[in-house]
Amino acid sequence: MADDARPEGAGRKGIPILMILPPLLFAGLAAMFLWGMNRENPNALPYAREGEPVPALALEQLGDAAPFGAEVLTAPGVKLVNYWASWCAPCRVEHPTLLGLQAEGIPIYGINYKDKPENALRFLDELGNPFRQIAADPDGKNALEWGLYGVPETYVIDGNGVVVLRFAGPMTQRVLESTIRPAIEAAQ
Repeated sequence: MADDARPEGAGRKGIPILMILPPLLFAGLAAMFLWGMNRENPNALPYAREGEPVPALALEQLGDAAPFGAEVLTAPGVKLVNYWASWCAPCRVEHPTLLGLQAEGIPIYGINYKDKPENALRFLDELGNPFRQIAADPDGKNALEWGLYGVPETYVIDGNGVVVLRFAGPMTQRVLESTIRPAIEAAQ
């Protein structure tokens, strides 16, 4: 067959380019999928503030106590900041783990995210309050400063007010032992 008589889209040996393209695209997508599956920790989202001081806080009161500010988070000692909401199912999953940390004496500061105060307080009355202090971020403005991905999200803060770790997702016992406790130890 002469070059002029070759069907449109055919290569020099008669294999249409369109027949090669789908397997190449599939192989590329499969490689990206496998790379994503083999990442060390899929919850370890990039966090620009890791290693930097905690951001400023302008929180609202939740319950009877006054809201806490950044001065509490820069006080000596390791502490956790936990963003949570009553409408968040994973927040219920992690709640027993937070209560366990509270029983160990680890201070946890809770920030209620985009929630109705009455629902948030009912959540704590029902499940127990693991927080040393609580405050509300009803419009999510503080969450933007912290780079919040979604609730629940926990930050480990060292005694100088520096963010040592950010963990997005529910803190289960496995996560506590593999991720949070090593960060607490590093922060001491």
